[in-house]
Amino acid sequence: MRGSSMKVIICGAGQVGWQIARHLAGERNDVTIVDVNPELVRRASDTLDVQGVAGFASHPDVLERAGARDCDLIIAATFSDEVNMVTCQVAHSVFGITRKIARLRAQSYMESLYTDLFRRDHLPIDVVISPEREVAEAALQRLAAPSTFDTESFFGGMVQLLGIALEEDCPVLNTPLRQLTDLFSTLRAIVAGVRREGRLFAPEPGDQLFAGDQIYVFSHVDDVTRTLEIFGKMTKKQERIVIIGGGNVGLAVARALETRLDRIRAKVIEKDRAQAERAADALERTIVLNGDGMSAELLEEANISRADAVLVVTDDDKTNILAAVRAKQAGCRMAISLVNDPTLVPLMAPLDIDAYINPRATTVSSILRHIRHGRVRAIYSIGDAEAEVIEAVVMGTSPISGRMVRDIAFPEGVLVGAIRKGERIVKPTGETKIEEGDSILLFALSADVPEVEQLLQVSIDFF
Repeated sequence: MRGSSMKVIICGAGQVGWQIARHLAGERNDVTIVDVNPELVRRASDTLDVQGVAGFASHPDVLERAGARDCDLIIAATFSDEVNMVTCQVAHSVFGITRKIARLRAQSYMESLYTDLFRRDHLPIDVVISPEREVAEAALQRLAAPSTFDTESFFGGMVQLLGIALEEDCPVLNTPLRQLTDLFSTLRAIVAGVRREGRLFAPEPGDQLFAGDQIYVFSHVDDVTRTLEIFGKMTKKQERIVIIGGGNVGLAVARALETRLDRIRAKVIEKDRAQAERAADALERTIVLNGDGMSAELLEEANISRADAVLVVTDDDKTNILAAVRAKQAGCRMAISLVNDPTLVPLMAPLDIDAYINPRATTVSSILRHIRHGRVRAIYSIGDAEAEVIEAVVMGTSPISGRMVRDIAFPEGVLVGAIRKGERIVKPTGETKIEEGDSILLFALSADVPEVEQLLQVSIDFF
């Protein structure tokens, strides 16, 4: 660990603030959480190793109490864009805090026209995180890999994490993993995690896969299609897409589909008349229908039975889940649902919802990615924070540097998924030597993360 820990103030004790506080406090940083709701502050200081201050994050006296005078970084993630902006301004002008991250929801602040707004002499914010953009990206990733329930890319897009639900027709069931390695010797893919009957574990070479398992596989980006086929998933291009919910997220996805993919025919269903009109104005080729995405008649009008995918992104979890179920029953091939409440995630599989997006998890991931510019390049949380995928650079001081994979005492819930040496991506075996300067991708059950951080000697280096 680096001698000096960082002093961080996190404004907003909701899901996002809480998760970031959990990560940063777990790495022995000095964290203070500020929220106007004393109940949330108490919950955070009781369960996490953090200090709490109740009050308005944008008020100078509240920031003073939170220790703003000697603070290294402030993260403004309250529910209000304006409070987040003013907090950064006060942090800068009154306390001279050099690193400021704000979560801003309104798309108007994101228009490239107005990016000057965040210069030091105007509104001094170093990193602006837009949940809508993050979620739209996640939705596009899910659509691009239709037979996976979770996807994320690492090593600058060269390696993909694929969450695959195995069914009876999977050709490689009941085969020990080490045999798969021999059978497909040129396949640059590795099974890093298996969820069976609700329990997630990192498999041993002798373990077999069964129907009903959900597996997490790391694959070289060029081998994704082949990997999916080996696990029984046909990769079919998505052409007809129905988006339910024409708010910020739905609109961002529809826009992205229009600009990036020309073959796609998308339809948007939006309940609110004014919002539907706004969406129709903003989109060129996309048909916007005004009405309730839960209505069977409207789904029929949108031709849901012939759709390749439905993406349900209203701001209500229950609506999202029910509309997704209804669309699947009407014959839509794939359903992706936006879910804010992580405790609803276990319902997805029994309800036959193929993939979900948790906006908070994507926001947390992107904030952590910006903070950890040093050794840890990315952290991606799996399921209900059951495990994490960590992309890190190996330091010379790390106990794993200069050793072969099989000689490293990784905890049993940890697997090395891929190693990057220069521009080469290496599929790790026991004989692979990890050297200083290599980047490694690790799958780690949450309980083993602190031990991994010590092996990596992770510290947070800023920007």
